[in-house]
Amino acid sequence: MGRIVNDLELKTTPQGLTVCSFRLAVDRPYQKAGEEKKTDFFNVVAWRQTAEFVKNYFGKGRMILVEGELQTRQYTDKNGNPTTWVEILATSVKFTGEKKAESNGNPNGNYGTPQTATNTANPQAAATVPDDDLGYPF
Repeated sequence: MGRIVNDLELKTTPQGLTVCSFRLAVDRPYQKAGEEKKTDFFNVVAWRQTAEFVKNYFGKGRMILVEGELQTRQYTDKNGNPTTWVEILATSVKFTGEKKAESNGNPNGNYGTPQTATNTANPQAAATVPDDDLGYPF
């Protein structure tokens, strides 16, 4: 569970699949006395109905609960270096109970509605789409 740190964009692959990629900031639960709170950042990718749900009901700065599988992909960056991309393949996303704020709320959705989106299709479909089609890395 964490906050979305970038603007969301729903994309469609050449195969017609919808995808939404975002970064999630997750605060660590413990900190030593006198130290600042530490935050980890995770790459998340949602497909099909889950991607559409995220785009419609969430936005930058919103809390979200993501359930999924950790996966790695190999690709070559623009400098020709082999790179490993680690991401969470979202199989389910949920609201956290956070109330919608008037000043920074998403005009596309109602955050108070208790709903869940689950990707029931083959979650391995993400591995069949070339990296270039997804616009990675962020």
